[in-house]
Amino acid sequence: MATVLITGCSSGIGLEAALSFARRGYQVCASMRDPARAGALLDRARGEGLDVEVPALDVTDDASVAAAVAAVESRYGGVDVLVNNAGVDCTGAVEATPLQQARAVMETNYWGALRTVRAVLPGMRSRGNGVIVNVSSLAARTRAVPHGGFYASSKAALGVVSEALSAEVAPFGVRVVCLEPGSYASRIHDNATVRQPSQDDPYAADEAWMKTFLSRAGEGAGDCREAAEAIVAAAEDPATPLHTVVGPGAEAAVEFARGAGYEEWLPLFLQQAEALAGPRPAAP
Repeated sequence: MATVLITGCSSGIGLEAALSFARRGYQVCASMRDPARAGALLDRARGEGLDVEVPALDVTDDASVAAAVAAVESRYGGVDVLVNNAGVDCTGAVEATPLQQARAVMETNYWGALRTVRAVLPGMRSRGNGVIVNVSSLAARTRAVPHGGFYASSKAALGVVSEALSAEVAPFGVRVVCLEPGSYASRIHDNATVRQPSQDDPYAADEAWMKTFLSRAGEGAGDCREAAEAIVAAAEDPATPLHTVVGPGAEAAVEFARGAGYEEWLPLFLQQAEALAGPRPAAP
């Protein structure tokens, strides 16, 4: 029985991925920072007669990652599939967002993934096989929206390092996939680093407008089960491209971004945003 370790499983794509892997007979280690939040996952697993283990794992903590991986390897003999799903969101202007909050996004979305990768690789190399699925975002493949630069940067960095990692570990029989989901009805926004703009913040109105757009655009988000199935497929199919987008309109969005310059893309995006959130506020 193959063992999969997934990060960020308390809700959304991670929760659905844990169930999808379990249905296929994997030994599922569905980790999260606080296992007390595993109620929804465990209830659904019990309802389907599925076996899911919930270890504590905080991707921002070296000791937590090392301990969780060591425990899984000791109990099950190794991690066959690693799914780096844990992530946080951040909406805010480049100038105004406190650097501490900006760093927190990179700490989870980029460094957090690298911590788990580095922890499982010795075992994967020694066995001569393994799969690493890094869950990035469509935002890393299109264009960064206003106030979305820090989130997109963290996910773009994950995509770039996945390319280097793939070439480095392929000779050891380890495969890497960077899955880039579009908009899904997850709870990543609940994990956002939130700043409190001051009354004289020159970006406050524009940021609020962008948050309104993101909220309304998210009302048509896809079902996380689709993204979960894509993760399982990526883990099982050796022909999966390193960069794999998933979600309604995702391929079209990537193709347009690839063919259009930023100057062409931005007016079209702002037009779409205003259609959902109303006119963009004028600069104070």
